[in-house]
Amino acid sequence: MYQRFLNNNDYLSVITEDGLQQLSRNKDYTIAQAEEDAEMSIVEYLSDNYEIEKELLKGKMLREYNCMIAYPAGAHFYHDGEICEALRAISGAKAPSKKEYWKELNVYDDCKFKSAKPYLQLKNWSPGDVVTFAGLHYECLEYNGIDFNDIRIPGVNGWAMLDNVSEWLANYDYKEWDVVKFDNNFYALLNKEDIDLTVNPYESDNWGLIGDYDSSYKYELSETEFVVYEGSVFYPITKPSADDLKEGYNFRHHDPRNSNIKKHMVRLALYELHKRISPNNVSSSRVADYEASLMWLRDANRCKINPQIPRKLDAENKPVTEYAIATYMRDYDPNKNPWQI
Repeated sequence: MYQRFLNNNDYLSVITEDGLQQLSRNKDYTIAQAEEDAEMSIVEYLSDNYEIEKELLKGKMLREYNCMIAYPAGAHFYHDGEICEALRAISGAKAPSKKEYWKELNVYDDCKFKSAKPYLQLKNWSPGDVVTFAGLHYECLEYNGIDFNDIRIPGVNGWAMLDNVSEWLANYDYKEWDVVKFDNNFYALLNKEDIDLTVNPYESDNWGLIGDYDSSYKYELSETEFVVYEGSVFYPITKPSADDLKEGYNFRHHDPRNSNIKKHMVRLALYELHKRISPNNVSSSRVADYEASLMWLRDANRCKINPQIPRKLDAENKPVTEYAIATYMRDYDPNKNPWQI
């Protein structure tokens, strides 16, 4: 599936929202198709001299805020339809687990180090994958990742499983915060005030039902903050919940994408959308914008203008020179000038 660089709000500087919906017939995939065609044109012109792929990746890597993701300072994401930047580290929710998702590798496993990739929370991982994270190497044991809705950061575990949870017994003197199982549910003893040891936890006010884990709930770091996950009871051992988003404190509105790429991709994509509806009747304004963008791409390709995109570097760590420019005279020594030899 094509990952978009633009979003629908980018078009509102050129066309109204109603106009965009009419062009796309309220189907976002048609907009994505037009953007893909526009991107191909941009890459075709700029890939020789500029780091266009890296610039496009800045937009394609943007995802909606996910409470399970831990965002480092400087990371970007969508929140309430706007692109935001993390001003400081934003911790993510850590789900309990009965499985081991990652195994730390030691020096005796160095044969696997060569295939290691940097760990990314936006990727999917399969058993056998080897990653590097925080200076250590890990091997994946269970499927996890963004598309599994189960993000597991290597070496990070927020919960511990409560052992030895037994069935409730009548007339047994339990301690406060003891956990028992009754009728396939789990209960914690909240207090012992006027407790009747013959009354089961379901009917007693002294016992509290332990709820299922919910990633959106704000759990506290406490040994008595019990949750049920996959039929077992867990309690947190590190901060288990995601940080609250506070504008100006841990995030701000900021768009990391190149403004030139954004502007010209919008123009090219709108032309492609018009062409799909009526190829012989594209409005003159769209044709003019399309031709102006192609001219900009040609000039950027020939290094006649500065598109504000980082240049590619050659083996000598110098900007790659466009072929037509590279063949011109560089030295007045006739023995070094191919045009005079």
